[in-house]
Amino acid sequence: MARIRGVDIPDNKRVEISLTYIYGIGRSLSKKILKDLNIDPNKRVSELTSEELTLIRDELGKYPIEGDLRRIVNQNIKEMMEIKCYKGDRHRRGLPVRGQRTNRNARTRKGRGKVIANKKK
Repeated sequence: MARIRGVDIPDNKRVEISLTYIYGIGRSLSKKILKDLNIDPNKRVSELTSEELTLIRDELGKYPIEGDLRRIVNQNIKEMMEIKCYKGDRHRRGLPVRGQRTNRNARTRKGRGKVIANKKK
């Protein structure tokens, strides 16, 4: 298995797909990186030479990924909570942040459903 920025990427998959195992890299960024480096996206990771792996590692150094990106996202959330904006308040209460309904969904953030005792029909 090839190891890039602390993440083992699978050998038996195409390079384009394997790079998406790294937090912060999706399909479009993966395609852009491989296009910039002139590496065939259909190649398997096991077929890559050590020079190509080094090029990929150097290119990924230009982007915030893995731990750096997680830290940036958490800092942004903390900042919203500190300035007490609407989104920060929703984060603090554990409610949906992006305008979703809460009266019939969002159980993963709100917790288990409340049972109303002796409700008559």
